[in-house]
Amino acid sequence: MVKSRKSVIAVSLLVALGFATPSAAATFDGAWNVQITSSNAACNSGASVSIGINNGQVASNSATVTASGRVAEAGAIHVMLASGMKRAVGSGVLNGASGSGTWRAALCSGTWTAQRI
Repeated sequence: MVKSRKSVIAVSLLVALGFATPSAAATFDGAWNVQITSSNAACNSGASVSIGINNGQVASNSATVTASGRVAEAGAIHVMLASGMKRAVGSGVLNGASGSGTWRAALCSGTWTAQRI
């Protein structure tokens, strides 16, 4: 009886968390403009990328750059950007209408800032 009660409680918690996470992450839904800077002078700096967030899922709003990733309910974001053969991964935090973090690619790295559009 105790084992089945624990199982019911565990399943209930998992179901509740499964439904709570997308709505909490939805706080960051919408269009965002991301400014990318590099710490290496040999790498491009000052690029701007538009991304969209829907239910915590990141996607690009650009035909030339694809974006994928996830935003957690507290605003932690992990993203991968790709353009042709170039790839970069980034992480950071969104807070309200802005955010910031770091990114890295094969030969370059730097920081990014984001503003909700």
